[in-house]
Amino acid sequence: MSDDTIRLVTIGRIIRRRWRLLTVLAVVGALFGYGTSLLFPPRYTTSASVLLPGAWEERELLTQAEIATSSVVVDRAAATLGWAGVSGSELRDRVSAGAADGNIIKISGTAETPERAQRLSDQVAQQFVTFAARLAGDDTDSEASAGPGDLRKMVVQTSRRITQLADAADPGRTVESVQGRTELEKLRIALQEAMKKLDEADPVTNKSNMVVMGPAARPAGAAPPTGTQLIVAGALLFFLLAVIGHLTAARMSRRLRTEPEIAAALGSAPLGTVDVPVDVPGERRAHRPEGGGPRARIRRLLGVDTRWDLPTPQASGDEASRHIRYRRVCARLRDRVPAPRRLLVVVPEGDEIARRAAEQLAAVSEGDPSPSSSSRGYPVLRVVGVSVSQPLVPDRGTESGALVVLSAGSWTAAELAGIAEACADGKHEVVGIVVAGTVRARPKRSAGTPPDDATPALAVRGHATGGAV
Repeated sequence: MSDDTIRLVTIGRIIRRRWRLLTVLAVVGALFGYGTSLLFPPRYTTSASVLLPGAWEERELLTQAEIATSSVVVDRAAATLGWAGVSGSELRDRVSAGAADGNIIKISGTAETPERAQRLSDQVAQQFVTFAARLAGDDTDSEASAGPGDLRKMVVQTSRRITQLADAADPGRTVESVQGRTELEKLRIALQEAMKKLDEADPVTNKSNMVVMGPAARPAGAAPPTGTQLIVAGALLFFLLAVIGHLTAARMSRRLRTEPEIAAALGSAPLGTVDVPVDVPGERRAHRPEGGGPRARIRRLLGVDTRWDLPTPQASGDEASRHIRYRRVCARLRDRVPAPRRLLVVVPEGDEIARRAAEQLAAVSEGDPSPSSSSRGYPVLRVVGVSVSQPLVPDRGTESGALVVLSAGSWTAAELAGIAEACADGKHEVVGIVVAGTVRARPKRSAGTPPDDATPALAVRGHATGGAV
């Protein structure tokens, strides 16, 4: 797993074999999200739109959006609302503004209730329009505060008055009358130029005539993240963290998985691989370590008492083909061990697959199909379990060595080195190792219908097989 690419089948295997643990963690995450929703009460958000007439550039619209959320505007809105315990600085965190298409500034307000959110948005929009009008000079008490239409009327009336004065003056009989008529004509020309400039400045002046496009809509639901969203997010977060934790632990695992690595850790040669058939529904029992107590029951309840990163067992052959593998291992032991051929089969405690394989090896060695001569028979095997945390192997008696049987991907190099040292302390030489793997057992047939390739077990272990392979 440490060198493999993470694939969907790996994630599917985690979900399939750890669904109980993942379910519990998802429930814990949902409870965490529910607790978070209690700490953060629901908030409601609504928006009020302000129309800016005239031609505006994008940077000008952004400037107006900044003005809408400025401290001056928000402080005035806070003073008008008069909410107890809510200052302008706190409201600034609840108000936002942005430029939309069509020269529209959207002002959003967030509050604890829909009514407050609506009032906040409307009040900030109104204060923004008022403040913008004052910046444009539309809120003064001078005569210049008159609108463009009023100024045009005043210019027309003044021009008519000039014409009346010019007609009433002496038509050019004296020098003073000529000068007076000249000054009046200059004044008329100046008024016309001023009128022209006023017409040119009219679009800019119209920019100050901002309009609030109706009251803000009352929000029908809370703004995200809602309580439901926090609960779902908590469950999903804990679920993903659990899956990532499984993948990280598998990549950081130092368990040995190949025969060369296991042989190097034990300092011996591999003698072969044997198969242990398991039912797919009973696969958990095959990989489940023995033990009791509350801690073991909790692990069994959560489904963490079995390995998830072991591959799914492949389809098994018939019993005869599996038996041949065991006989070949026994034959290799016979060739490696001198007489008397008695060996100690060391199995790590908790390795149920290895224990079943060791018992099968011992059974095959007892049903020796070779000739009766003791020099040609299979070694006699005695199975013992050894604790991995504190390995202790019985002292050497009649045995002439030790055979280590274990399953791949279950133990680290340090743990196997401890077993090898324990064998050396007991005066046992590790003559070989056998790696046990799982295969999927064939479905059982009815008693009255034997399989086509069935071979009786006694015939496999008897002399009819023709001796050792």
